[in-house]
Amino acid sequence: MSLLPMVLFIIACTSCFVVLHVFDMNLLSMCAFLAIIIGGVFAKNYETYWTAVIKDGIGSEMAVTIFAILLVISMFAKLMAQSGVAEGFVWLANTIHLHGSLLTAFVFIATCVISASTGTSIGTLFTGFPVFYPSGILLGADPVVLASAILSGAIFGDNVAPISDTTVASASTQTYTNRPGSAEIAGVVTTRFKFALCAAIISAVLFYLFGGASTPISDVSMAAHDYSPKGLIMLLPMAVLLLVAVKTRNIFKAIPVGIVVGILVGLLSGVFTWESIFSLEGDKIGGFLFLGFNGMIGTVTFVLSLFGIIGILRASRTMDRVAEYIGNSKLAQTTRGVEAAIGLGIGAATVLLGGVTSASILAFGPVADEIGKKKMLHPFRRAVLVDCIAMTLPAIVPFLSAFIFIVLAVVGGLRSEYAFIPQINPMSIAMTSFYSLSLFVVFVFSIYTGWGRTFEGKNGEPVKSL
Repeated sequence: MSLLPMVLFIIACTSCFVVLHVFDMNLLSMCAFLAIIIGGVFAKNYETYWTAVIKDGIGSEMAVTIFAILLVISMFAKLMAQSGVAEGFVWLANTIHLHGSLLTAFVFIATCVISASTGTSIGTLFTGFPVFYPSGILLGADPVVLASAILSGAIFGDNVAPISDTTVASASTQTYTNRPGSAEIAGVVTTRFKFALCAAIISAVLFYLFGGASTPISDVSMAAHDYSPKGLIMLLPMAVLLLVAVKTRNIFKAIPVGIVVGILVGLLSGVFTWESIFSLEGDKIGGFLFLGFNGMIGTVTFVLSLFGIIGILRASRTMDRVAEYIGNSKLAQTTRGVEAAIGLGIGAATVLLGGVTSASILAFGPVADEIGKKKMLHPFRRAVLVDCIAMTLPAIVPFLSAFIFIVLAVVGGLRSEYAFIPQINPMSIAMTSFYSLSLFVVFVFSIYTGWGRTFEGKNGEPVKSL
């Protein structure tokens, strides 16, 4: 019965995405806890079952670490989301007269920067579409390809942002063999950047080639001439955060520095007022510090509930048996085969969990950790494989992907306000999500040729060969 909670959770996720077309972290958390409760009813030993949920799952060092990191990064992510960076990019595009396919490529690049700055693909979708989509169509971009450009840019941020929940999850689940601890976030981000950048360059070219509308709308009266460039200055605190993260390899040092610099730059430039930071009027609390923290509660609860299920799987040795099965298979007899097995495993987990990449990484990450250690793959390499491959084809399956459903929901909402926005179908979005498609090709090449592959040295350092 150890698999029952996970099976129930997968059924609940699929029902939410495919049947109800709902994506809500609080709802997913509720489904996960209900799955745990129902699983407990059928457990052979009720006490042992709940000890596994609490001690091996929710209370594990990995769960608590991710819990703390997510709450810390939430305030900086909200700071960036409310800073007007997106509006600044639209002002820039309109000022330098970017239209058609060139605009689509620009929107992809701008969305990449925004998602990398905020660390949230979902947040980027909800903020990027209202800003870029209507004005982009008016300025001659193809509606389907433009939607895919925004989606692709949002996914890019999940790959490279040190404050992304998927980055945190992939790094935290990959542990060292020759010394204590898990993969450092800054090292993981630095390692995966070349893969993400390579796929992004290919994607930008494709968005330029295919991003122009065949019949552009000539009326640009609703375009972005009213937007302000002021928000672009808020890229400075993001640059400082990245610099500190790379130098110190400690996210708990980098985020507070980013928040302080962001507040100072925002106040001095007029982007923020004191009320934007924190406000209290009667019983109403506002400001990005509180809103960011409060907005992350659903994600944190979801992570903890999923760790509860993972604790059951660990205590029952289900995860060990899966790792042993993959590790002893013919595929995993070579280093290249182990990497391919990790790719297939994280891909299957992502599809089963409806494209919720953070969930699939948390679920399959410990398995990748075990089988990757058999060939002494470095934790950085394992984390890169788990995170990046989850963002490829498995994340954009048309009728299962949470990303696709969110895009359709946001575009549907905008259609009610802007009559010129056409209806788009999920298959078209998947086929033009050039970043996920390009990243898949990049990692097939990387696994086959060994490009970027590193092993764990005697003291945990990455080495080219053992």
